[in-house]
Amino acid sequence: MKKTIIGICFLISVAGHVFAQEAKPSVKVEQLAKTTHSWDGKELPRYKEGKPEITILKITIPPKMKLPLHTHPVINAGVLLKGELTVTTEDEKILHLKAGQGIVEVVDTWHYGMNNGSEPAEIIVFYAGVLGKPITVKK
Repeated sequence: MKKTIIGICFLISVAGHVFAQEAKPSVKVEQLAKTTHSWDGKELPRYKEGKPEITILKITIPPKMKLPLHTHPVINAGVLLKGELTVTTEDEKILHLKAGQGIVEVVDTWHYGMNNGSEPAEIIVFYAGVLGKPITVKK
């Protein structure tokens, strides 16, 4: 009887240890983008010559706001954190983004963004620029 109780206690201890290990939080990696092309299907250009300068922007676009027509002379990518955003190129290619989605932005292509939603659209954008050169040019 004593051996049975000790055996049961041992099994409970081992089971508790196994469940405790499974309950530990772990790192989760979710790939949002990996590509050699921008969202409109064009191949990304070579990186620009010069001293690299990385810029990270958090951009908040109010509801119903349309951004001015602009272009990016450098490769950039982002993640829409909140809201929704529609990106339209000058030749009418359209991308609809929802919160949590990634974007590899068009390069040297005129486009604009529009928040058609009822809440602010919040996006983090990473630019692989060149020191002293603009990352955005407005028309």
